[in-house]
Amino acid sequence: MNTIISLLILFPVILLALTIHEYSHGYVAYKLGDPTAKQAGRLTLNPLSHIDPIGLILLLIVHFGWAKPVPVNPYRLRNPEKDMVLVALAGPLSNFLTGGFAALLIKYLHPVLPPVVITMFVYFAFISFVLCFFNLIPVPPLDGWRIASYFIKNHELKYQLERNGMWILLAFLIIPSLLGIDILGMILRPFVNLSFVIFMGKVPFIF
Repeated sequence: MNTIISLLILFPVILLALTIHEYSHGYVAYKLGDPTAKQAGRLTLNPLSHIDPIGLILLLIVHFGWAKPVPVNPYRLRNPEKDMVLVALAGPLSNFLTGGFAALLIKYLHPVLPPVVITMFVYFAFISFVLCFFNLIPVPPLDGWRIASYFIKNHELKYQLERNGMWILLAFLIIPSLLGIDILGMILRPFVNLSFVIFMGKVPFIF
């Protein structure tokens, strides 16, 4: 597919997947007693409220980026430790479910959908599944860390990991890349493919 056309399809798809992810964090936090995201105007499905320009540009160019994290104040949650696990899980779970919904639309409506719409749904499902499983990696500052940290009772270890989490994540991504190893592909591809198989019965041919 033409690169420009691919970008025109990818741009709204990425924005939507990121928006759903961040909105879900804020929505679950709000339901659990923390109105911080709502008060900051971030409890919305308007993509403009969640865009981090640098993160979006990098995501389009090097396929690694981010949105503006929705603000959450754990001390306003009714049960801070347990509720933060639910808040963290909300983003990846929302991506998995919406990606699955898109995959089901492809499966059952592909005979009547224009090719460009099918391609958009496929990309949306793919991006959603990638966001889901990437964010479940248990390394700070990803959502997976928020879930894993609930089970770590050594506060000093937890503090050190959180303090150096971004460096750990960058090393995890950059060092294998310099060695020619697609570490993210090796980790994420089986889960993404399995997700397509669950919802569609197969992996779309473009992947």
